Amino acid sequence: VSKVNTKHILRENSNMATEKLIILGAAGRDFHDFMSYWSLQPNVIVTCFTSTQIPGIGGRLFPPEMCNNDKNENRYPNGLMIYDQNDLEALIEEHGATMCALAYSDISYDSVQNLAARVNSKGASFIQIPPALTQLHSLKPVVAICATRTGTGKSQTTRAIADYLKKKGKKVVVVRHPMPYGKNLLKQRCQRYEVLEDLVRYKCTIEEREEYELHIEEGNLLYAGVDYQMILREAERDADIILWDGGNNDFCFFKPTVTICVADALREGHEEHYYPGEINMRMADLVMINKVNSLRSSELASLQAQRIRDFLGKDIPIILGKSIVTPEARGPTGQLLGDSAVKDMVYGKNVLVIDDGPTLTHGGMPFGAGFVLAKQMGAAEIVDPRQAAKGSLVGVFQKFQHLEKVLPAMGYDEHQIKDLEETVRGVDCDCVITGTPINLENIIDVGKECVRARYCLQLDEQNMSALELALKPLFAV
Repeated sequence: VSKVNTKHILRENSNMATEKLIILGAAGRDFHDFMSYWSLQPNVIVTCFTSTQIPGIGGRLFPPEMCNNDKNENRYPNGLMIYDQNDLEALIEEHGATMCALAYSDISYDSVQNLAARVNSKGASFIQIPPALTQLHSLKPVVAICATRTGTGKSQTTRAIADYLKKKGKKVVVVRHPMPYGKNLLKQRCQRYEVLEDLVRYKCTIEEREEYELHIEEGNLLYAGVDYQMILREAERDADIILWDGGNNDFCFFKPTVTICVADALREGHEEHYYPGEINMRMADLVMINKVNSLRSSELASLQAQRIRDFLGKDIPIILGKSIVTPEARGPTGQLLGDSAVKDMVYGKNVLVIDDGPTLTHGGMPFGAGFVLAKQMGAAEIVDPRQAAKGSLVGVFQKFQHLEKVLPAMGYDEHQIKDLEETVRGVDCDCVITGTPINLENIIDVGKECVRARYCLQLDEQNMSALELALKPLFAV
């Protein structure tokens, strides 16, 4: 933790009455904020966590072994329960909470204010703490790749920067924003991913695999988990440079040397309306507007860049990136098929598109890379999957009614993975296009021919030069 900031807060609060706090989270920054800040405050007792966004993460215990009990006079000997955010008002009354702290991401400003109203109406204060209070200091340079929304292309940007740094002779370690969705949080405290078998060893969900698999395939050592002080110390042993691969539009848990914020050309203006994406943009050393190749005119990206500069009130470097989508398919024996054979699988056919779950759900996008590829390859029809939805997928479509022609790759637990498989097999189509970053056929039996949408970041010479300039401080440390 930033020692200067923590000492200041501890001294400032030393004569204040004890506050009772509920941390509002989604199995991510909520745990980090507690471990790095709230559990160390002498005048604050955290009573519980709440959970939202991710199905099945409520009803768990945050274990006492990660509650800093050796530093806070054993304040949490039994750990802390995690409850559903839907019960927030009742929890405030039951626990006598005087404060609620927001600690999750990709929330519209309207939703933030709605939460504040719910909390304030029950007599409690609603607070948001700044990144500086919880950012850990690294002994190695850190590049933070953050975003304005979920699904802007953070991971493809992280992989591109990792490739650049490795070519410069640097040992790179990627640290991923937390995704601890299993029942036992202690077992997920610090996870090291080096080979694909580690995904099985840690019993990763589809959502975890989506963030980890391509890094492993490209030879990037990756850490994730719950305890980011422990994770940071482990990463420092392996790395010359640490890359923070952000989750949703959350901010970095480490004090960065360089911050890059990825904005979305297809969601212009969202950088001003979703928490905490605007914070990332205001803290950035460079902003990249990604997916500009999907715009009808390149002038729209230039106008978005100028609007961002005007909004921020400063002349921040802004580069334009292309997210290039290409098809990949394999034959019965696993061999890669040629371009002509892959095209024949899609052109003029009825296809089911499966796209990245978080991007389509709380990210709010109506389509992803798989949809783009289906259009690009001349599919006759993109089939509506809603009538075939099974189990939990029925509720997903009811909640996210903007989804019509795409199936989100939901798989937060074994039951939901089974629901996804049954839904896919129930759709009448000629072919399946998967726009999720992973090889979905390794997880479910799609029962049909399958084309995988691969996507990567592409920068022209001018934009690459601007990125290299932004990364120069890494080589001076």
